[in-house]
Amino acid sequence: MKTIAVVAGGDSSEYQISVKSGKSVAGIISSLYRVYLIIIRGSNWYWEDPKGRYHTVDKNNFTLKADDLTIRFDAVFIAIHGKPGENGMLQGYFDMLQIPYTGSSSFCSALTFNKHACKLFLKEYNIGMAESIFLRKNEKPDNAVIVNKLGLPCFVKPNDSGSSFGVSKVRQAGELADAISEAFRESDEILIESFMQGREVACGLVMTKSRKIILPLTEIISKNEFFDFEAKYTPGKSDEITPADLPEKLTDEIRKLSSRIADLLGCSGIVRVDFIIVGNKPLFLEINTVPGMTEESIIPKQAAAAGIPLKDLYSMVIEDLFV
Repeated sequence: MKTIAVVAGGDSSEYQISVKSGKSVAGIISSLYRVYLIIIRGSNWYWEDPKGRYHTVDKNNFTLKADDLTIRFDAVFIAIHGKPGENGMLQGYFDMLQIPYTGSSSFCSALTFNKHACKLFLKEYNIGMAESIFLRKNEKPDNAVIVNKLGLPCFVKPNDSGSSFGVSKVRQAGELADAISEAFRESDEILIESFMQGREVACGLVMTKSRKIILPLTEIISKNEFFDFEAKYTPGKSDEITPADLPEKLTDEIRKLSSRIADLLGCSGIVRVDFIIVGNKPLFLEINTVPGMTEESIIPKQAAAAGIPLKDLYSMVIEDLFV
């Protein structure tokens, strides 16, 4: 039986969501593997044993000392949303240790986690998306230029975070300064995007060396102003309809576009591509290379709609590491 580390936690505002995802994954695959849920928070990396004792991870070789045993891992299931598990840092660490891990490569993770870089990359391939302005913390924004280029309302968001932390919808120019400050609290770089009026949909994919599964689409209907943190994680605050009630032709177009985007970026493992449908045209919103795995998350719902048990889904990407 293989020994698998499920790593969760991380250093972003998504810490609690990630821990929830990690616990869910660990529970689901525990009948197939020897599973250790490793929590990472800053320099504190540990496993809590069934007796409530904490065992520190040796970062020199990613091993655990438990009593007289040294536990080595055959592979790692990455369940960290945000830093350092979705931005390529952890992937680079495991690359150096030659420990296989689920999901995308270090470069792909770094590219996709940086919203601005990802959009620039995909623009080269004529992928439709919102107009945007990129700002670093030391730059002074010109509100008139922003409004003139992007119009109102617009969205202000951190360039490298998830779960809608630090995201604001700005309706009036006077709200821009506060929204920019809020986004800069989450990141040293921000993106201001034009508002796309339309329907939000998400497409999950499972990509291994031998196959690609494009999951059913989900339409996200937020009961808040947009699909913010509360709408994502509070039952009743959004409707997530899977499979999405869209014309067959449009559904096929979005699934093919999701597959193309994931291929262009070099993704692997479980990913989710999000779009806004404006008129009849899907416009790229963002891509998640470590999407949520909690009960409220979209990928588990899409897998259920496709008739794929989560045990099979997760073991598929783990077993792919040994091919």
